[in-house]
Amino acid sequence: MRTHEISFRHAIKGIILATCTQLNIRIHLIITSLVIFLCVWLKVTPVEILVLLLTIALVLTAEILNTAIEYLGDAITLENNHFLKNAKDTSAGAVLVAAIFATLIGLTIFIPKLL
Repeated sequence: MRTHEISFRHAIKGIILATCTQLNIRIHLIITSLVIFLCVWLKVTPVEILVLLLTIALVLTAEILNTAIEYLGDAITLENNHFLKNAKDTSAGAVLVAAIFATLIGLTIFIPKLL
């Protein structure tokens, strides 16, 4: 049991580290707050809320993994390395794909309720 508790603490520290050091994660959290506000204000259905929560989780997870890849690449070397640049660029691309689809899902749910 003790090992799981320690692992959980390390995971929480990782989330806090990513949130404190990465502007994009803080931006995603602000947008998350707005989405939650809109869910309450527009009386979104439980299924729509679940879809939005899964979408939010996907974007935040992608952003945290992107941060981890950036930290790992910087730990290996600060010199220009084509392979590390590609890894960082593709992980950033994954975040962008997740954010674009999250936006489309949000618009699909919220626009009809706003009209």
